Amino acid sequence: MTALPPIDTLRLAARFRARVIGMSHAAKAAHLASALSCMDIVTLLYHGVLRLDPTRPRWEDRDRFILSKGHAATALYVALAYRGFITEDSLSTYGQAGSLLEEHPSPRLPGVEAATGSLGHGLPQGCGMALAARIQKRNYRSFVLMSDGECNEGSVWEACLFAAAQRLGNLCVFVDFNKWQATGRSREVLALDPLVDKFSSFGWDVREIDGHDHAQILRATADVSLQQPKPRMVVAHTVKGRGVSFMEDDNNWHYRIPTADEVTRALLELGVDGDACAEDDPGHNGNARVAPSVGLTA
Repeated sequence: MTALPPIDTLRLAARFRARVIGMSHAAKAAHLASALSCMDIVTLLYHGVLRLDPTRPRWEDRDRFILSKGHAATALYVALAYRGFITEDSLSTYGQAGSLLEEHPSPRLPGVEAATGSLGHGLPQGCGMALAARIQKRNYRSFVLMSDGECNEGSVWEACLFAAAQRLGNLCVFVDFNKWQATGRSREVLALDPLVDKFSSFGWDVREIDGHDHAQILRATADVSLQQPKPRMVVAHTVKGRGVSFMEDDNNWHYRIPTADEVTRALLELGVDGDACAEDDPGHNGNARVAPSVGLTA
């Protein structure tokens, strides 16, 4: 397992956000706001929580991470590049024909544990991986990141019942509770509330946090292990489009693609110097630097 030095994770998350904004622009790909809302969680998991070795992507004792909300794939890709599973240059191939960086993740890409995007499947897979660790007497942990709209799926609640029955203390699940799904407010599509109480009634150890507070994210994962009597559910309150004022809590950015000028405005808000970056956007018009070139080191 490779150890990482302590850094300013808020700055790292800002650079991750800048990168995915540019990737969305360059690839003309949607689901940007969904990646931005969960970026702090992904940043902390990949910098400070997950036990991984990029030189051995299939290391048997690695922690497992499943991005069940697969439409936020760019958040995962920048984290994989940061940890060295893929090159930073490969991020510029996102969404291109023949690229392994597809709009939803595939395990053909090093570091990706499961193909996701059809919502409701990541948690059942995470349960299986957590149970396998116990059967095989291994100490790895299983982490899953879901969307709140994904909790509409019956398979999520079946998996919750299973995990509690099997006492999968090495399973930790984050719900990216940004209050939106594709067609409207999550609470208006189905009655999710009271979400914390529902998970508690299913036998989970539930933590409710600010999903943009890095200290709270770390505390929520601190003691996840097979020795715990219950699986961990972290209901993380987030803002869709977090980090860019004109994207925050605006569900149009579930599908909207930023223009070059909007990329420049976003970089300024994030405090990332796009002018210092080389261009790698084939449609670049010379007026704005594009964030796919933003380095991932803080």
